Amino acid sequence: MSELPLNESAEQTSPATLGDVLYASQKAPPPEQDWASLVEAIAAGDQLALHALYERAHRLVFTLVMRITANPQTAEELTLDVFHDIWRGAAGYDPAGGTVLGWIMNQARSRAIDRLRFEARKKRNPDGSAHPEAEPVPDPHHLLVLQEQRTALRNALSSLTANEREAIEMTFFAGLTHTEAARRLDLPLGTIKTRIRSGLHKLRDALTPELEPR
Repeated sequence: MSELPLNESAEQTSPATLGDVLYASQKAPPPEQDWASLVEAIAAGDQLALHALYERAHRLVFTLVMRITANPQTAEELTLDVFHDIWRGAAGYDPAGGTVLGWIMNQARSRAIDRLRFEARKKRNPDGSAHPEAEPVPDPHHLLVLQEQRTALRNALSSLTANEREAIEMTFFAGLTHTEAARRLDLPLGTIKTRIRSGLHKLRDALTPELEPR
């Protein structure tokens, strides 16, 4: 197995999100408490809970890592590493620090950035130049999976407000901390956290039907 708030009123007045429309006929996504219960069960050594969490979140993790590393094989490997870390460190999850999905995505982003830094160091000669690297031959299966996940993520992102998307892209994709994003946007830190929290809830709700086993 080892391989393995508050929302801003001005931003929440839109009618239904794209996710609401697309998945109106599907069952409602699980509440945050269900995600937290899975993490608690994982911390107690429940392998089935880890599998359930993986089924809910692995595509979103893979897509984020793929966007950062641009390498399907690396994204696949690091996705497994993220859930291995969750298996070993579930007891350290603190709900006060954010949602389960936000916690998972932060680990995925850190893993991906660490890998990029490692690869950059490995490519350098003592004189500071980089080794030439052959382009890997794309795997058709990986390309198909990636296309499906890009479509799902694009649909989910379109359900966010412009402010929510900007905050999430700056912190998860551009690698800024919440404080750095707040400073760059000249906004209170609490506002940035609120936008990220509400945006992650929307992403989770929109993507959960996509993450159910087929």
